[in-house]
Amino acid sequence: MTIDRRRFLSLAATTLSSALLAACDKNPRSAAGLLALAERKNESLERALFRHDTMDRVPASAKLAGADFPKYFVSETVPIWDTAARGTWRLEVSGAVRRPVSLTLDELAKLPRVTQKVDHFCVEGWNARAIWSGVRVSDLARLVDATADAQYVDFGGFDKNYHESWDMQSAMHPLTLVAYGMDGRMLGPAHGAPARVHSPVKLGYKNTKYLTRVVFMPERNGGYWSDQGYEWYGGT
Repeated sequence: MTIDRRRFLSLAATTLSSALLAACDKNPRSAAGLLALAERKNESLERALFRHDTMDRVPASAKLAGADFPKYFVSETVPIWDTAARGTWRLEVSGAVRRPVSLTLDELAKLPRVTQKVDHFCVEGWNARAIWSGVRVSDLARLVDATADAQYVDFGGFDKNYHESWDMQSAMHPLTLVAYGMDGRMLGPAHGAPARVHSPVKLGYKNTKYLTRVVFMPERNGGYWSDQGYEWYGGT
């Protein structure tokens, strides 16, 4: 009997969580420490299994989610960049870099473009497929000349200042994009326009939409959902 990486991680996490919750029932005060231990163990396992050259292989004939691709945001309404109020949208790339940049959408689109048909995995267990176009985060790292201190990357947006930080290895994966196109069209507001992070190596909540900043950092700094108890690593 064979088992894929995703199913293995799910079973391992479930088994560990069940054991910890049983212990927490006996001693509620131990819950925080035990759950923190569980997350550290799970992250260690995911990091050990992660491979930089592992690709999400989607058949060319695979059906796209299209209009059924889920829409999600944390603001009360769909976030839309208001040029009149905010000025021209720009992507600020800064932090532990030698050449910080501020890119307009046109400037971002002039960088080496990648188009890929990949899965989108949700923490709730479903997945959807789309064709994404954009710039590899690894190419942005080269553009700004990220320093050796850059061990993490924080992706922040204008959806109530939503942000999530990533480990550098996952951010540098060749499938991790700052995407500005979806299914052959420019990204629309419902899916994170003008640009968003997308990668099949992380669960959906790690893929910041409505992106405005990419910050390379020596230390991780949490995130919107990971600060509320979701797993920080969030790998698939």
